[in-house]
Amino acid sequence: MGRTRGTWNTKGTWLAGAALLTVLALTGYALLSGDGDGTETPAAKGGPSASASGTASPAPTYRAPEDWSEPQRWAALPRGQRIDGHGSPVGFPQTTEGAVAMMAAANTTTVEGTKTNADEQLRIYRSYIGPADQSAQNAEQIELQAVQSDKALARQMGVSPGQPLPSGAYVRSTVVGYKVIKKADAEVGVWLLSRVVQKTGETAKESSSYSRTLAGAQWLDGDWKLTAAATQRAQQDAQAQAQPPMVAPGDAAFNAAGWTAIREAS
Repeated sequence: MGRTRGTWNTKGTWLAGAALLTVLALTGYALLSGDGDGTETPAAKGGPSASASGTASPAPTYRAPEDWSEPQRWAALPRGQRIDGHGSPVGFPQTTEGAVAMMAAANTTTVEGTKTNADEQLRIYRSYIGPADQSAQNAEQIELQAVQSDKALARQMGVSPGQPLPSGAYVRSTVVGYKVIKKADAEVGVWLLSRVVQKTGETAKESSSYSRTLAGAQWLDGDWKLTAAATQRAQQDAQAQAQPPMVAPGDAAFNAAGWTAIREAS
């Protein structure tokens, strides 16, 4: 299986939204993010944002329209039934929305204070990757890669590697939309649309960007898990369709692309 083009040690790797991409790439997943080579689209009000995988050409600038277009499709995704030993919600229902909820949880991350990107990547790996795709070697690769990304983030935030991030500094990723590529009782493939926000300190301006990730999940031992096989099949299914643009909910292009916006579950 292929991986996204580009390297994982360039500026932007430490973004929390890239955690899932890094985990999947290291476990051999075939990924499509951005325009197929790992790019992210910067949001207008948040200023520039680097590509998640350091592609050679800059990502196109996205400017949110002034007029709000109500999303035509909304979903309140189910919550996990419990929190596992790694602090992740698990135990999602065996439905398409349950699979999407798991994948959204696996791409919702926060790096701030003493919580590092290494903490988040290893948590995602241990909680959400299928057993067949886990190995001691992969876990070590993820940790080593994440440590390097944390060092880069520390330098950007103006602190020494290993120190907590400055007060008020953070990088957060939240899934705001999805588009189903394939659905069955035991396998679901979707595009995920994420918003990544970053601040370097209390008085700094928050920057933001949108990223797009293709992932597949299988129903295994009573819960949904991200697997290499399901993601590869989702990639094959997605080849017959146009990649949905990375646009914010409220943009008319969001509806035209077939995205479903996500509401907070009650």
